[in-house]
Amino acid sequence: MAEQFVIRVETYSGYKADERPMTFILGETRHEVSEIIDRWYGPDYRYFKVRADDGCVYILKYDESRDRWELGFYDARG
Repeated sequence: MAEQFVIRVETYSGYKADERPMTFILGETRHEVSEIIDRWYGPDYRYFKVRADDGCVYILKYDESRDRWELGFYDARG
């Protein structure tokens, strides 16, 4: 099983709380979400495939039952 990384995520809350990620912090580096490429939902989680301001693609997972964000995937090639 792949290791999951816990990250800090700032979200936009519109019609519901934590609707989508706006920025996320990995270690000491802050990334702005420049594009949401895809999103999908499960019974107690949400995944967001995003492109950040560094040009890289990330998959961010929000575990609703734990109220926790994780980094699920990272692609430096963008």
